[in-house]
Amino acid sequence: MICFPNAKINLGLQITSKRSDGFHNIESCFYPIPLFDALEIITHPKKSIFQSTGLPIPGDQKDNLINKAYQLLKKDFPNLPQVQIHLHKNIPMGAGLGGGSADAAFALNTMNNLFDLILDDFFLEEYALKLGSDCPFFIENKPKIATGRGEILEDIAINLEGKYLLLINPGIHIGTKEAYAGIKPKKSEIALKEVLKDTSRWKAELKNDFEPSIFENHPEIAEVKNQLYQMGAFYASMSGSGSTVFGLFEQKPEKIKWNSSYFQFIARL
Repeated sequence: MICFPNAKINLGLQITSKRSDGFHNIESCFYPIPLFDALEIITHPKKSIFQSTGLPIPGDQKDNLINKAYQLLKKDFPNLPQVQIHLHKNIPMGAGLGGGSADAAFALNTMNNLFDLILDDFFLEEYALKLGSDCPFFIENKPKIATGRGEILEDIAINLEGKYLLLINPGIHIGTKEAYAGIKPKKSEIALKEVLKDTSRWKAELKNDFEPSIFENHPEIAEVKNQLYQMGAFYASMSGSGSTVFGLFEQKPEKIKWNSSYFQFIARL
């Protein structure tokens, strides 16, 4: 069975408080975008196998979230057969796009269908949360207001259909420690749901709290955002804690020459 896990962008990202469990509370809008990995899961007669192509995936294969998703289900459904998993990785990793979380959530959905487990979204989201704070979003995979660690999800009627997305990743790794070092949590100064209703307010009011310190440490990321506005974006922002920056356009933006090492993606939403 084959599926195509997609990335997401953050429309606004505010860090509202530090939690007693060491995590942070956030407020953001998660929006799915048509940038995909490809994931195939089939049964295997002897043993479970994980293979990957495309972008190289760092770390031990057994620590991949897809394998962890399988093990979670196997614990509760011990009669699950062994599986052969092939992931073709296209979404940049550690880039604020949720690619790894999407892979894990889509793996849960795929195995639910492949093995007729008949788990509804509520239970799939419970499994997904054990894999990562933003994994539950990818179960329903539609625009959501995310609060808590990112796992408390509320539907929002926002539609960017027909707009153009230009996404640039300069290949700079932003670790969690660096991302949060410049953060001073504070209550949101905007009513996010109200601001999202009016795209003319986004540039002035829809902020990503990670940007000031990340831009100071990596001016080239700030330059990407500035360039997107110069190209005519009605909104541009870093996604997550970076280093991906995206611009939203009313019309298809003209091509310009970026650094050849940058990952570039353009799509009509």
